[in-house]
Amino acid sequence: MPETSTADLLARRARLLGPAYRLFYEEPFHPVRGDGVWLYDAAGTPWLDAYNNVVPLGHARPEVVEAITRQASVLNTHTRYLHEGILDYAERLLATMPPELGHATFTCTGSEANDLAMRIATAHTGGTGLIVTHFAYHGVTSAIACASPSLGQYVRIGDNVRLVDAPTGGDPETSKRFADGVRAAIADLQAHGLKPAALLVDTVFSSDGVFTAPAGFLREAVEAIHAAGGVFIADEVQPGFGRTGEAFWGFQRHGVVPDMVTMGKPMGNGHPVAGLTVRPEVMKAFGQASRYFNTFGGNPVSMAAASAVLDVIQRNDLQANALHVGNYLREKLAALSQRHAIVGEARGAGLFVGLELVADRATRAPATAQAAKVVNGLRQRQVLLSATGPDANVLKIRPPLVFQREHADLLVERLDEVLGTL
Repeated sequence: MPETSTADLLARRARLLGPAYRLFYEEPFHPVRGDGVWLYDAAGTPWLDAYNNVVPLGHARPEVVEAITRQASVLNTHTRYLHEGILDYAERLLATMPPELGHATFTCTGSEANDLAMRIATAHTGGTGLIVTHFAYHGVTSAIACASPSLGQYVRIGDNVRLVDAPTGGDPETSKRFADGVRAAIADLQAHGLKPAALLVDTVFSSDGVFTAPAGFLREAVEAIHAAGGVFIADEVQPGFGRTGEAFWGFQRHGVVPDMVTMGKPMGNGHPVAGLTVRPEVMKAFGQASRYFNTFGGNPVSMAAASAVLDVIQRNDLQANALHVGNYLREKLAALSQRHAIVGEARGAGLFVGLELVADRATRAPATAQAAKVVNGLRQRQVLLSATGPDANVLKIRPPLVFQREHADLLVERLDEVLGTL
């Protein structure tokens, strides 16, 4: 069968899916299969995937495929029937977290998890006020999209939502600056008659531009929201499951115990699994007043997929791999600054890396247009990544956790080539 042209696919997509969907890259990419850290087009050309954290074990991981197939061939129902699979996985998941987090609830997406977390926070605190960072992304449900300013200028921020600056700088004062912003947001909510319910942050601040240093900077802000009667929700959809290398969960780098932890994307290695863990005392009011049911959340097939993912991460110590390969990659990226004036700070933790591109190192003016050229230039050289931050000038690198040094070398080599063309 002849391959469908890109133009034909684009026309068909526009006709069938409408205008709201977006594609990556000036020249859209059409993969037909994946294997490990590689995606392949119809011609069999391999593309290095340095972006898709949805598949922490790599594309088409056999253990996950087998687990899904085995369970789907036996039974798939819902959580209103008894089933050992959800209980076994909940025990294993909770064992990776501080003992204060005693309950687990499952959904299909991170958006649903964050939406549910806010419902629980409201029931527990009696408040509605929500604090997030200026360019946060937490999901696409109505309640959470209004607290996800990175979705774009036409997404209206909720009247109960306050925005704070991301914890930039990486210096000893980062903690105080961020906490001062949270305290100011709390005061503004209270001045408008709104009781604070929650501080919700992605613990690597990925949409804000990837900010991870110094470890521990979240603690003072968490103390501030607790003092105001609110809860702290750690959004681990992107940094969780060993990606930071230094800890299994991003919040653990900061020495804090959240009231809730939300998770998603990498949980099922591409299968739609998400959920949250919560302190029992925080869950109590919501559980007494509401019934929670999600037709597909926590179903036996999803739990089998999630359990297989946890098996592979732990058995192969992918957290340690993320630490060692991530450190190696950041060192190689930082060294590019000696050759290219546009390269600013290489930051991140483990295999969640942000490389800032600047028009001027002294002012750190963002090199937004050049970053777009770099992303598209790498796509032309069979390397896939993206850009993040308010000015889209931070290269966002978050490959599968099975990424190795030779893959990091290839990425940096191709990046060096592209930077040399600017």
